[in-house]
Amino acid sequence: MKQACWHLAALAAFGQTLSAAALFYDSSLRPVTFAANEIRQAAGALAEFPLEAAATSKEPLRIVIASGAAQCARVASAFGVKPLAAPSPQAYAIRRARSGAATAVLVLGADPAGAMYGGLDVAEALGLGTLDSLPEADHKPRVIYRGIKFNIPLDVRTPSYSDNAHAAQMNIPEMWSFDFWRSFLDSMARRRYNVLSLWNLHPFPSLVRVPEYPAVALEDVKRTLVPMDDSFSHSGSDMFRPAMLARVETVKKMSIGEKIQFWRDVMQYARDRGIDVYWFTWNIFTFGAAPQYGITPDQDNPKTIDYFRASVRELVLTYPLLAGIGITAGEHMQDRQDEFSKENWLWKTYGEGIRDALRRQPGRDVRLIHRYHMTSQTEIFNAWKDYPGTFELSFKYSIAHMYSIPNPPFIKPVLENLPPGRKTWLTVRNDDIYSFRWGDAAYAREYIRHFPSSEQMAGFYMGPDGYTWGREFLSTEPDTPRELVIDKQWYSFLLWGRLAYDPDIPAEHFERIVARRFPQVPAARLLEAWAAASRTFPLITRFFWGDIDVRWFPEACQSHWKHKGFYTVKDFVEGSSMPSSGVLSIVEWRKRHLSGQPADGTAPLEIAGMLENEANKALQALPALRAKQGESKELQLTLGDIEAMALLGQYYAAKIRGAVDLALFDKTGDPKQRESAIRHLRAASDRWERYAQAYTAQYEQPRLYNRVGWVNIPETLAKVRRDVDIARQWKPGTVPDAQPAPKADRPFRK
Repeated sequence: MKQACWHLAALAAFGQTLSAAALFYDSSLRPVTFAANEIRQAAGALAEFPLEAAATSKEPLRIVIASGAAQCARVASAFGVKPLAAPSPQAYAIRRARSGAATAVLVLGADPAGAMYGGLDVAEALGLGTLDSLPEADHKPRVIYRGIKFNIPLDVRTPSYSDNAHAAQMNIPEMWSFDFWRSFLDSMARRRYNVLSLWNLHPFPSLVRVPEYPAVALEDVKRTLVPMDDSFSHSGSDMFRPAMLARVETVKKMSIGEKIQFWRDVMQYARDRGIDVYWFTWNIFTFGAAPQYGITPDQDNPKTIDYFRASVRELVLTYPLLAGIGITAGEHMQDRQDEFSKENWLWKTYGEGIRDALRRQPGRDVRLIHRYHMTSQTEIFNAWKDYPGTFELSFKYSIAHMYSIPNPPFIKPVLENLPPGRKTWLTVRNDDIYSFRWGDAAYAREYIRHFPSSEQMAGFYMGPDGYTWGREFLSTEPDTPRELVIDKQWYSFLLWGRLAYDPDIPAEHFERIVARRFPQVPAARLLEAWAAASRTFPLITRFFWGDIDVRWFPEACQSHWKHKGFYTVKDFVEGSSMPSSGVLSIVEWRKRHLSGQPADGTAPLEIAGMLENEANKALQALPALRAKQGESKELQLTLGDIEAMALLGQYYAAKIRGAVDLALFDKTGDPKQRESAIRHLRAASDRWERYAQAYTAQYEQPRLYNRVGWVNIPETLAKVRRDVDIARQWKPGTVPDAQPAPKADRPFRK
């Protein structure tokens, strides 16, 4: 009923009823048809006509969607409006024409994608009741390619990088469900994403039939019933273990021909939503193929090279809508300096395989995206100088933690050394937040505004390595079917997608969207609390830096057990802050504080204060918001996430304070400082206990993650409490001023 009232209000602004509106568009353009369907759903009832009838129609309210130069010119001329100013890819203009009591809202799209985005603006305005105030303006994307990074668990025999994890295993059947991809791709388009990158160690046996190696093609979709654990290599080298086949289940019966048709259908549906699909691989992995035909993961095996070359050729030939391929010089390659070097191997397999395909399909552009990871720029360009198409690079922009600072420093040497005319993609990794609905528009806006210019950046794809963005399998009260992660975390995905297209969208617009979603509560108050709680993650991660995913998971204050496991108060005393963040580590601050030097940066206690202030702001807002939440399950869960994130922020604030006092006691031996540390660490234990209660009210525990192993928030309380014992038993002189340099990823090699 409330939804219908919004629809009526939108049209009432023109003094019309629902039946008085008409929609005009070219139904042969599928992205435009998608936008038309969204408009129809928002308006409730519309007459629909071919685009050609728009100029002569007499309906009091006409919504017209034009695509391409010819259609836009005709519509602009017929209605006497200003033409599209910038006919660049994905651009569009909103125009309004009035004649007497009649009004026409016009979308002029430079191409079908631009027309779709303009149509989605109209649909949104109808839903918000703001069609009358939808501004006449020209729009073009700030970031041309806005993507999702999706580690895809295809089969026990063709795993991705993250498959020894609960979310990955549960999502294997979903990867072969068209209903899943229909919903996922629709949600991507609504949020203005236009790239889907699918990442798998060795996907070919599940995707193609290779004539020279026919037995490699896999029938059916299988999942192991052998329990997973946290002993797997972090390089993916044992992501498939033969013992996994001792107990398997067939989750879907499919021939390789049916699999090929399935992925062709997915790619067509993506194209119909303006979305390009890419497959990314790591190397050299031969799961699903070895040891057949003499195939092995050995870098100097000519049979393996031939097999990969043929598989790449067939991937390109089999999927005409495949936009490109992404490759990695690792994480299972030898750093050889001979004819079988990493780059020589990649060229002989992927480069030559694509060239073989293009000999049969001349004129086709297959974009090749070569990751900087584990190789050097010079070696890349030397090996790939003859690539017959668009060739770009890819860089881990914030390494594994997009929720850290909005201007990460790591890309600076890339931009300084990138040759003119060359571009890099940004891999924007989210291995910070798996559970929660994050939402801070100001942070997302600032992060995007710090992206390199389009002269050096092709686009970005955002996603985790340690989690699967399929359906969620965490909830204690799941929907049926389970909710897509992209829909559960709808506001976060909306912020990153919409702001990447246009970082100047006003905050008031997001407030209207949230008000429509949650009319029970004051949207401004909700957003203030939501953003405040969300700031826990960038604040703590810039202070306590673990660059790659196995070294830091802030939801659980832990790394993988092979690294450190749970981070104790001693680890916090000894820890490092994020490079170029301006944040001082505790030892750095201690040296300056005790010697009377100025801090010259953000001190640890300032971070603690910010964490506590933001957490308190969120928690203080919750009682009034919960009093009005009514029966909205989604709002209840959103408020639960806000509470959990805020309590986690309070925990980190108290832990930092305890670590600071302990660091001072380490130098001075003053027992008052140790007692103060103990008080703060007891407070931290209390906050963790409350955090665990808030977390488990909504999410199942324990859960296995590929990058950090088992996570069990309630059981971690015992480790949290041991921090008090660590402080009580601390001996002065434990932590020297000179700390060893932390292990660090090397994302760029010249």
